[in-house]
Amino acid sequence: MSFTAFDEHMMGIALALARRGLGTTAPNPAVGAVIADEATGEVIARGQTQPGGRPHAETEALRRAGARARGATLYVTLEPCAHHGKTPPCADAVVAAGVKRVVVGVEDPDPRTQGQGIARLREAGIAVATGLLGDEARWVTMGHILRVTAERPFVQLKMALDHDGELPRGQGGKALMVTGVEARGTGHLLRAESDAILIGSGTARDDDPDLTCRLPGLAARSPIRVVLSRTLDLPSDLKLVRTAREVPVWIFTSGEVDHRRVAALEDASVRVIAVGAAGGGLALTEVLGRLAAEGVTRLLVEGGEAVWRAFAEERLVDEVVLFQAGGDGKGHLAPAALAARYAPGLDLSPTSHRRVGADAVSTFRVIDLPRADIGRSA
Repeated sequence: MSFTAFDEHMMGIALALARRGLGTTAPNPAVGAVIADEATGEVIARGQTQPGGRPHAETEALRRAGARARGATLYVTLEPCAHHGKTPPCADAVVAAGVKRVVVGVEDPDPRTQGQGIARLREAGIAVATGLLGDEARWVTMGHILRVTAERPFVQLKMALDHDGELPRGQGGKALMVTGVEARGTGHLLRAESDAILIGSGTARDDDPDLTCRLPGLAARSPIRVVLSRTLDLPSDLKLVRTAREVPVWIFTSGEVDHRRVAALEDASVRVIAVGAAGGGLALTEVLGRLAAEGVTRLLVEGGEAVWRAFAEERLVDEVVLFQAGGDGKGHLAPAALAARYAPGLDLSPTSHRRVGADAVSTFRVIDLPRADIGRSA
C-alpha cells in the first residue's frame, strides 16, 4: 500500500504512545492511537491503552476527539478489537464516531479479532490501510502476539557484565554493581516496561535483590518478581520474601517440596507455584505458559548465567540487552560475541549500541521464529 510522509509521522506518534504503556496494560496489549485531519495536518487527539488494560487506545482517542473525529483519520498500532469483553468492541466505536479512514500498524492474531475488526470497518464504508511501520508495530505488540499464538510472554534477557565481559557474582547477600548510575537507571526502565522479572535461586541467594523499579515516579510500575527454585532452598529473610506484601513475588518450584517451606512462604504472601513432575526440573515452557495464563505479556530475565543459557538453548528468547561496564571494547570481546557467549545458539541481529554514562548498552533481536514446542528443564 502507498503511504504518505504524513501517515508515517502519525504512526510514529502512535508507536511512541504504545511504548509508553509497556509494562502497565497487561493482560491487554499496549496500543497507541492518533486521530488527525489529513487536509490540515492537525493532530486532533491522541490515546494509549490505559493502566490495567482499559480503556483501549482507540476509545481513549475518540473520547478526547469528540465530534471532531467525524471525517478524520485514525492511526492505530494494532487492529481495533472486534469482540465483546469488559468493554464493547473498539471497531464499533470507530464506526459510530464517523471516522473516514483507519491506518493500522499490525493485524491482531487474537482469534477473537483476527481480521474481523478490519472487516467490520470496511463493511461500514471506512477506508482501511494496513502494514504501516508494521515491523515496529509488531515488535511493540510482541508480548500480546506471543501470548495468543505461542502461549508465552515476550522474553527479554538482561545481561550486566564488567569491563572484561565477566559476570560479577554477589556474595553474602550483596550484589556487586559494575555499571554506573546512568546504566542502572536504564536497567530500571526495562523493569518498568515489563510485567514480570525473573531470576534463578542462585541469584536470589547471592545478591538478595529487590528487583523493583526505583526510578523516581515509577516505583508503582515494579513488575511481578519471579524466582525459579526447584527445591525452595531459599533463605527465609530474603528481601523478596520480606517485601512480598508490597510487590508480588511468585516462586516456581517442583511438585515435591517441603510443605512447611511452602506454608512459611505463603504466610509471607509469597505465591508458590508447582510445575512439572515431582522431583523433576522446571520446564521453562510450562513456567512461561503459566505466566501467560496469568496475563503476563512481557518477561525480563535478569539471570544468572545458568538461567540465561537455559532460555537461550530453548530458543525462548526474543531480545537480549547487554550492559557492559566501560564498554570501550578495547582488547575485549565485542558485544555480539559476549551475547553469544552467555546466550548461545541464538540468531541475533544488533539493533542498537549506545553509551550510557561511562558504560555501553547493546540490544539484539532474535531473528529466527520463536518456538514454543521444546521442553527443557532448568
